[in-house]
Amino acid sequence: SIFQMSINYNAALAPYDNKGRVGMEELTESHHELEDKITALAGLLKESKCCMAIIGAGVSTAAGIADFRSPTGVWTMEKEGKDSASIDFLEAKPTLTHYALVALEKAGILKWMVSQNVDGLCGRSGFPMDRLAELHGNVFCEKCDRCGRQYYRCFAIPTVGGKLTGRYCDGTPQGRRCRGRLTDYTLDWEGELPEPQYTQSCKFSCEADLVLCLGTSLQIVPVGNYPLSVKRNGGKIVTVNLQKTKHEKKADVAIHAKVDQVMERLLSLMGLSIDGLQEVPIDEPVLESANPMFQFQEKKKKRKAKKEEIKDQETEEKRVKKEEERVEEKNGKVKEEEVRENGRVKEEEERSEGMNGDGREKEEMMEVKEEENGEMIEEEKKEENGETNMELNNQIKNDEVIEVTKDEDNDILTKMSDREENVLEENEQTCN
Repeated sequence: SIFQMSINYNAALAPYDNKGRVGMEELTESHHELEDKITALAGLLKESKCCMAIIGAGVSTAAGIADFRSPTGVWTMEKEGKDSASIDFLEAKPTLTHYALVALEKAGILKWMVSQNVDGLCGRSGFPMDRLAELHGNVFCEKCDRCGRQYYRCFAIPTVGGKLTGRYCDGTPQGRRCRGRLTDYTLDWEGELPEPQYTQSCKFSCEADLVLCLGTSLQIVPVGNYPLSVKRNGGKIVTVNLQKTKHEKKADVAIHAKVDQVMERLLSLMGLSIDGLQEVPIDEPVLESANPMFQFQEKKKKRKAKKEEIKDQETEEKRVKKEEERVEEKNGKVKEEEVRENGRVKEEEERSEGMNGDGREKEEMMEVKEEENGEMIEEEKKEENGETNMELNNQIKNDEVIEVTKDEDNDILTKMSDREENVLEENEQTCN
């Protein structure tokens, strides 16, 4: 039934374990802190040229619809094996925050809104559908699988995940026949996000100068990462949530309070009113905004030029850096060559000194050798002279000996002659 569908939306989803953190502590700001932060938010909104909003289940809790991560949220109670209290989607009424967002859009401040809720309250508050991306779907909507036309019903569609509803497309608004088959428009886990809303949301997340995150912890992607895209492109992040958000530290303003309380004070500070705004029928939403659609073209050109400028600057920086590195490398090579040259010079000097030393040593050795040779020659001469003298002496001695011998022989002969003569005389005497 419709009642069961709205209450058991979570049960209709496929099993999924990666649901993020649940049951986190709820925080509150002091009156002074809250006033300062809301004033800062009002200033950012007044200065913004392209503001986008992201809303989550926290925006609808004031309508009686349970959220998912609060201490009494659907997924928190699910972990405890309990059911959370919630009213039927059809019984829910748009909250002050829903109407405040309509007022911001009418004032031309809010250019685009991304909703993670499937309760259809954005459409029922009168927010124009051409400025709204219900990226998680809408339980009151069917979509043609052929031409993409959407049909808003006054009853909830009892399925999720793009299942066929049994109804057919009536054709395009221009009267062309289609006869495509209708499917539910509520996203299941891991389902494809609806187009062209998803692409348009990505564009705004890259162009927005301010993103206002209301009643969401930003844990479900890709929507939860849109604020990071805004931040990367120089934009500001403001979060309003009772619990800390996933990107708390990156937020420029992080407000911890009930969303309706913050938006009521914000409208007062900005001089805006929601008087005169009223709920519209579920099956007759406001399709188009009275304001012109935000044009990306001019900013894209500027951004493209800026990107090209940054790219050129990065290229120039890289070129300069490369040139510096080349010069450093060249200087290093020159220094290295100088060191090598100095080394070579030093080696040559040492070699020359070594050679000079060797030359001196050789000269000294030559001198020593010459002296030794001279001495040897002298000694040889002396020896030769000595030998000659010895020979001469020997010769003299020999001659003397010979002469002595001769003299002795003569003496002997003389003596012999005398003896012989004596003997002869004796013999002669004897004979006589």
